[in-house]
Amino acid sequence: MVNRGMIESRHSETEHAEMIRTIGIASAEQLFADVPKPLRFPSLDLPEPLAEADLARELRGQARRNTPIEDRPCFLGAGSYRHFIPATVDYVLQRGEFYTAYTPYQPELSQGMLQAMFEYQSMICQLTGMEVSNASHYDGATSLAEAILLALDATGDARDRIVMSPAVHPHYREVATTYLQGTNAEILVPDDPAIAASGLLPFVDSSTAAVVVQNPNFFGLSEQIDGLAQVVHGLGALLIVVSDPIALGLFQPPGAYGADVVVADGQPLGLPPNFGGPSLGIFATRREHIRRLVGRVVGETADTEGRRGYVLTLATREQHIRRERATSNICTNSALGALAAAVYLATLGKPGLREVAELCFNKSHYAAKQISAIPKVKVNANAQGRDFFKEFVIELTRPARDVNAILLEDHEIIGGYDLGGSFPGHENQMLLAVTELNTRAEIDNLVHALAGVVS
Repeated sequence: MVNRGMIESRHSETEHAEMIRTIGIASAEQLFADVPKPLRFPSLDLPEPLAEADLARELRGQARRNTPIEDRPCFLGAGSYRHFIPATVDYVLQRGEFYTAYTPYQPELSQGMLQAMFEYQSMICQLTGMEVSNASHYDGATSLAEAILLALDATGDARDRIVMSPAVHPHYREVATTYLQGTNAEILVPDDPAIAASGLLPFVDSSTAAVVVQNPNFFGLSEQIDGLAQVVHGLGALLIVVSDPIALGLFQPPGAYGADVVVADGQPLGLPPNFGGPSLGIFATRREHIRRLVGRVVGETADTEGRRGYVLTLATREQHIRRERATSNICTNSALGALAAAVYLATLGKPGLREVAELCFNKSHYAAKQISAIPKVKVNANAQGRDFFKEFVIELTRPARDVNAILLEDHEIIGGYDLGGSFPGHENQMLLAVTELNTRAEIDNLVHALAGVVS
């Protein structure tokens, strides 16, 4: 009631009526029409308060209704993955000087966090082959949306089209579309989800600001990307690449084949899936675009006595600079997640990251080979000869939703991602993810269970 009173004190009845008319509803109550009446204020039938011990017991009981991925074989990925997290990651994150100062408003007072972010930026540049990295975004989807805004600004007002591969994560595409609402820019996505990156070129013209590809793509397939950047640049557009940071431990970095901006979700680098979040948005680009970066950039300097120090070199949100010059209104930068990624990468080192990537590659190929021997099951039917990393698509004789239910109920296996939820007409297809944590026994059990389901 206090909040409602505060709102009413700020707006007149005329203003209320104008807002309601503008958004096309009859009354403010209509905003909540989809919420069942018994669950709407003030008719909420809430239980009596509980003692702390009783409340903790109740919450533990509710939590047991979940299916923890630590307790069962898990082959669900599609953008959020189960990877091994060294104990050093959580140990460093839990230290008070990091845990309570991850978004400093007097940044130079937090030298430890600034140095950690500087190291994070340095490692991301090495990983992606780019020249500049910021100190992170919310997640991979918002990083892509910000990369698109950068491309629109860098290429000028005459370019208002983004050509995006349909093999980019569907959630990323949705977030990018939301970001561009209210602008003149449009996103063109070809209809065929199996189209290769080179197949996007006929859609690129003088109105194109950027071409967006994902490599490996949403279906786990490697894109044939050599020479793509030269053609895109020749047409005056930028090349934005969405990547998997684990894959970068094994494959050529996007900077080596001409990417202008590289974005990724940093969740695989030391962060658990956590029901889909919180996550970490990786954003790296070339030095020429540094003034168009959003978020924070930490730099290294020396004080008047020659001592090394770290400073917030660029901070592009309106909190720090004149609002009309701001390029972002982002309120935080997932710095705790970036710290986790920095500790993860420092703990594994280059050889360790490569080993993790190799294990993902080899185990996923073993799983695909075994599954392909099951009659009536097709593996990567639309791959067009492309290799894959960590994830692959299987085509079943029945809906993936039903198969996943049987795998969980009868075999205690968490299956793959139901592609029918994002791609109508693909209800019988499942995206399976295999990481270094999946044992051979788990893979063999999955193969045996699938054979029984589709027989």
